Amino acid sequence: MATIKSPRTNSSSSRKFIDGLTFDDVLLVPAYSQVLPKEVNIQSHLTKSIVLNIPMLSAAMDTVTEANLAIALAREGGL
Repeated sequence: MATIKSPRTNSSSSRKFIDGLTFDDVLLVPAYSQVLPKEVNIQSHLTKSIVLNIPMLSAAMDTVTEANLAIALAREGGL
């Protein structure tokens, strides 16, 4: 967990942030598993009341997320 220091007071914030991972931080290696795909839950909580069925968020930019992508993500449970 990272502690954020306030530039104004130079004191540690009471809010703690968990480090996030990007694609460069993770390597998936194929291996045998007894877990069936239908048994896997990939839901993610965006907020306490918003649950995403897939952990996918698209940028709020019209040059990145056009209507077709937004609709496809919404149909699958993303945002």
